[in-house]
Amino acid sequence: MKKQRLACSLLLSLLLTHAPSPSFKLHAQTPAASPPPVSKTLTLAGLRAPVTIRRDERGIPHIEAANEADLYFAQGYATASDRLWQMDLLRRTARGELAEIFGRPVLEEDKRRRIYGFAALSETLVARTSAVTRAALEAYARGVNAYIESRGTADAPLPAEFQLIGYKPRPWRPADSLVIGKIFAETLSTTWPTDLSRALLADLPPARRAQLLPDSSPLDVLVVGSDDVKSQTPNGNDKKPAPKSRAAKTRAATTRAVTTRAATTHAAMTHAATTGAASLPSFDERVRDELLAEVERVTDLSRSSLERVGLYMEGRAVSNNWVASGKRTASGKPLLANDPHLPASAPSIWHMAHLSAPGLHVAGVTAPGAPGIIIGHNEHIAWGMTNLDPDVQDLYLERFSADKKNFYETPSGLREAEVRREEIKVRKGLTDASTETINFDVTVTRHGPIILEREGKRYALRWTAFDAERTEFDAFYKINRARNWNEFRDALGGYSGPTQNFVYADTAGHIGYYGAGRIPVRRGGEGDGSVPFDGATDAGEWASFIPFDELPHSYDPPSGLIVTANSRVAGRSYPHHLTHEWAAPYRSRRIYDLLSAKRKLTADDYRAVQGDVYSIGGTSFARAASAVLRALPPLGDIAGQPTFNDAKLRETVAALEGWDGRVTMDSRVAPLVAELSASFRRRILKDALGEARARSYRWASGDLFFNRVAAERPAEWLPKEFPNYGELMRACLLDARAALTKRIGADESAWTWGRYSPARFPHPLAAVPFVGARYALEPLPVNGTGWAVAGATVNVGANVSMRLIADLSDWDKTQQGIALGESGDPASPHWSDQLADWHAAAPRVLPFGARAVVANTRETLTLAPK
Repeated sequence: MKKQRLACSLLLSLLLTHAPSPSFKLHAQTPAASPPPVSKTLTLAGLRAPVTIRRDERGIPHIEAANEADLYFAQGYATASDRLWQMDLLRRTARGELAEIFGRPVLEEDKRRRIYGFAALSETLVARTSAVTRAALEAYARGVNAYIESRGTADAPLPAEFQLIGYKPRPWRPADSLVIGKIFAETLSTTWPTDLSRALLADLPPARRAQLLPDSSPLDVLVVGSDDVKSQTPNGNDKKPAPKSRAAKTRAATTRAVTTRAATTHAAMTHAATTGAASLPSFDERVRDELLAEVERVTDLSRSSLERVGLYMEGRAVSNNWVASGKRTASGKPLLANDPHLPASAPSIWHMAHLSAPGLHVAGVTAPGAPGIIIGHNEHIAWGMTNLDPDVQDLYLERFSADKKNFYETPSGLREAEVRREEIKVRKGLTDASTETINFDVTVTRHGPIILEREGKRYALRWTAFDAERTEFDAFYKINRARNWNEFRDALGGYSGPTQNFVYADTAGHIGYYGAGRIPVRRGGEGDGSVPFDGATDAGEWASFIPFDELPHSYDPPSGLIVTANSRVAGRSYPHHLTHEWAAPYRSRRIYDLLSAKRKLTADDYRAVQGDVYSIGGTSFARAASAVLRALPPLGDIAGQPTFNDAKLRETVAALEGWDGRVTMDSRVAPLVAELSASFRRRILKDALGEARARSYRWASGDLFFNRVAAERPAEWLPKEFPNYGELMRACLLDARAALTKRIGADESAWTWGRYSPARFPHPLAAVPFVGARYALEPLPVNGTGWAVAGATVNVGANVSMRLIADLSDWDKTQQGIALGESGDPASPHWSDQLADWHAAAPRVLPFGARAVVANTRETLTLAPK
């Protein structure tokens, strides 16, 4: 309903502005033919010297400038020319300013972002950035504004989205770049709903609760440490000493103390996680269900906003990266791979760029609106990132006074909460683009803003993203220029964004890993943040952050191989708490096994791994389900299921047993396993937790538990309505068939994975009648899955946002591509010209050397100073 109202609003805006609606048919899978090379010159105020922007066959800008200020100016100009409306939508989403253009349907979404206060925080952070980073942000903003100022005439109109909705973008500011980083933080580090739902499991026996929330697996691929706490140093695999630096001396001095702590830390954390909820008030069933309903409402609002900009991912995003040293590659030099996973969107969430100026030569991807490169390589090093996803959010149940408004309890007595007045501009109506102002009050305690209220319960949020002292842009500025491990590590020392698994390689042959970010250390013995704290006490206060030198890291491990994929990276010997909730290790284990099977790895091997669609979890569940179903006695025809009988059951069992475990577009078993495992999960949870808690259950590695139950069939988890697991699985099979019929149709031959889970590239305006068709792409069948089939595959299908294979033997052999194309304009040849490569898991080479860039140039734009 909300989307329909929004579509109507936009349609009427269109009618008011009389925007033209060009008609064309989009052929998403066929790259457009490259135009003949062209050159032109544009004169702009604000430049010191001429800048050359060469566009290659994919429209990727290769920018060469005589100084950094002009380089970032040109990057801002080029990015705006490709993605200006997306940039504006990203900053409006993060700032809570969507209602100004979309009206009341998105007002509640704006209120959520105003609670976070990202807009004011980003303005504060501009002054906290280093002088060189601030200069880069300012130059980038000047470039964006130069593009905005050049548009708005009949000959040079603004992008069509502005015309359709009927507004002009305000000037870009440095804070707008910083605020986009905050919305990435929301995507990659929001854990508080899990904390609350976990606390509401406090009435379960500890052992039963622990089974529902697995935090380790024999399949785990550890990067740091070991589960044998007696035999490992705190840096685990970091056995070869890194080059000496000041930080190295600090690490040596702390190693003995840190290792001693490790032996006792895990037991203490486990006890705290199990008992942490005991200090909170107990909830009766009604209050509990009301709280869960409010959590669902709030998370749905967040999902709506993030989906609109291509940043929502179930389970806080999944990604893969790995690096092999030269001793494991055919070239003798390292190979590094990365494929971050965010949902398909139009346009892509990434923008590719190649930047060159004296002292800087770097290429890769960045977020539209962010200067520099976030993932890629320079002349000396390559790096990739996946989400480490530690627990960096804590909830505090605040006790407000019934007698004194806005006062709440603290250990030292009542304290008055800050009340921040937010003014939200809201478009008045479908035919009236003017705005009214809605006042919205945000209550802030010593722990942070109140983000959840229901039935008299008010929860405040503390979050590392609220840090007003430093920003991740300082770190990326340094990473772009790093020449070796020490300089890379020094850059990460200032990184404050969502905590990431950074993998590293350099042309000297070294490889490394660092889990970088700010991770809180709570007061000892008072819980680890996995459930809410009592805000009236000092329990759960953040005593400090894990020191940078004690964050998990590894340099030149003896194995010559580092793999991360959001699963557990640190063994029990690691002395600090990171999180209990890791992704299931199916992807990391599969990557590690595939790489380990080859003696000398090549880029082609890396491509094959990035495209791999074997599901370890799905195969496990299919085998367990077939074993249970095969043992069922014949029943004849089943009431209400005229097309399902014993013969069909035998056919299904044979299909499950014979499945090769690959989630391919034409697989008819993969959708069945997806729905069968989903029903099994629902029925187990509903019986164990009740309907409301079952619906709110969220745990990234939950598939480990359900696959174990399917295989071992413990009596304690069998729903009471069934006499045995065979009858349970039969009911799940009937559920699965009904779900597939509803989703795809009655024709079972059409029950293929490509039909069941195609890639969709949503654009915010695609649903607008008459004019939205220009932004709409047909659903595209894809291989792989990131969420279904009882466990993800390495190739997560529609959720691969970018692929990188960095070849340190020759940068001009490095391959990189995004999901759709460089341009946000459907009329551009670069709107979807990368789609075929993405679909084939075959990124193209990204030219880097001067000769390669010139040879691949299709268009040259010279920006000349006035």
